Amino acid sequence: MSEFIDGYNRLANSVHRIAVDKGWWDKPRNDGEIIALIHSELSEALEALRKGNPSDEHCPEFKNVSIELADVIIRIMDFGIARGFNVAEAVCAKIEYNNTRPFMHGGKKF
Repeated sequence: MSEFIDGYNRLANSVHRIAVDKGWWDKPRNDGEIIALIHSELSEALEALRKGNPSDEHCPEFKNVSIELADVIIRIMDFGIARGFNVAEAVCAKIEYNNTRPFMHGGKKF
């Protein structure tokens, strides 16, 4: 897990530096707005599926859903670094916890 944490944090720091260099952090950013932007990337992934998941316009070697999911991760990385959240460590902790849960825990249909 430490390899994942180290790699994630290196990449997240790079993602955040790019966002800063491109002017996205020139003014204070509202946490709610950032979370809404993350959500909008998920909505774009859903819309891509509704349209048959064509190749992405900017990275045509990938289907659009893959790129939109990448955008979600990039926004999460940027947000996490900007706010000092331990996202990589939390991912590892959550995976370990989920491994202890019973089969189809919670009994929800979806």
